[in-house]
Amino acid sequence: MLSKSTWLHLRIPFSFLLLPVYLFALGVSPNFSGSRLAWSFIIIHLLLYPASNGYNSFFDKDEQSIGGLKNPPPVNIGLYRLSLLLDLLAVVLGFIKINLLFAFMLFIYGMISKAYSHPSVRLKKYPIGSWLMVFVFQGFFSFLMCYVGINGFEFSVLGSERVIIAGILSSILIGANYPLTQVYQHEEDEKHGDKTMSRLLGIRGTFWFATIVFVIAIPGFVLFFLSFYSSKYAFLFVAALSPTVLFFLVWFYKVWRDETKADFVNTMRLNFISAICLNSFFVYFFLDNTHVIQALRSGY
Repeated sequence: MLSKSTWLHLRIPFSFLLLPVYLFALGVSPNFSGSRLAWSFIIIHLLLYPASNGYNSFFDKDEQSIGGLKNPPPVNIGLYRLSLLLDLLAVVLGFIKINLLFAFMLFIYGMISKAYSHPSVRLKKYPIGSWLMVFVFQGFFSFLMCYVGINGFEFSVLGSERVIIAGILSSILIGANYPLTQVYQHEEDEKHGDKTMSRLLGIRGTFWFATIVFVIAIPGFVLFFLSFYSSKYAFLFVAALSPTVLFFLVWFYKVWRDETKADFVNTMRLNFISAICLNSFFVYFFLDNTHVIQALRSGY
């Protein structure tokens, strides 16, 4: 269970790429505490996400590059057992440390992520269905899950207009990026019989799709910050995202001329640049919006 292969397939560092959703939820949270913040982060990023990664790796049995692993080692039964154990631990701790709603949402996320790769369902082989699943559950649903975990809220609070819009924006960002994570896996996915969204769109079509969704996402975030916060955050969001947009456009140009440039290395570069930019912005947004920065400057 504790082999090197098993730990590699959990892809714990890959959780960094999903951290913007959590930090966005933190930035708009009115009722966070140090304890809930710490436990919700540990449960989601060190238990739930790695469990999902490991479970899907076990059933995918990829031999070529996957997200976060350029050369994935062979999987073993220990990976399957550990992923289930981490899932169970996440739900139990979610109930003990936060509340029943958080634990239930963790359970739902775990079940949906299993349906993504398990051979009896394997949502991954349906391009539209898998994209919608990721769009909803890694974006909107994950945002609400993080929001509940950070604040300890019950279901009734989740109907807030600000929270709903923030969750939808999280989905749009995830929906833009998701097909790009598949763009270098066409050969492997074809071998497994998986008609992914990127295979459906084609390599160039994947980039056009991402461009269109990004064009929707950026003004959406700008309007969100203008409506609920201030123009300062709208401007800083665009500034923070500009390195990601620049890299994407340069990469798109290279791919348009040579489709072999749609490879693992460039995909991971885009993902990490995007994660660094978004994480940095949302950390600042949280610290400034909650007046933590002002308190530190005042000597508290």
